[in-house]
Amino acid sequence: MTKDEFVAKVADQTGMSKAQVNKALKATLGTITDALKKGDKISFVGFGTFSTSKRAKRIGRNPKTGEKMNIPATTVAKFKPGKNLKDSVK
Repeated sequence: MTKDEFVAKVADQTGMSKAQVNKALKATLGTITDALKKGDKISFVGFGTFSTSKRAKRIGRNPKTGEKMNIPATTVAKFKPGKNLKDSVK
C-alpha cells in the first residue's frame, strides 16, 4: 500500500478530507521521528513500540574487492510489533 492509498483509505473511513489526513499523517510521522532523534521510545499499546538501538562499530568486507573496511557505530530505528498486531497478522 502506498502513502496515497493509505491516506485515501483513512479519509474514507473517517470522513476527513485527504488533505486533513495527509496533514495528520505528516504531523504523526514528524512527532515519531523527533522523539526517536531524542532517544525516546513511542509505545502504542497493542500496536507496537518504536525505539532506537545502537550498533557497535565493526569490521566488514567490500563485496566487490573483499577488502576489509571499518563500519562505524551507528544508531538505527527499530519497531517491535505488539501482541494485537502480531495476532491479527497470523
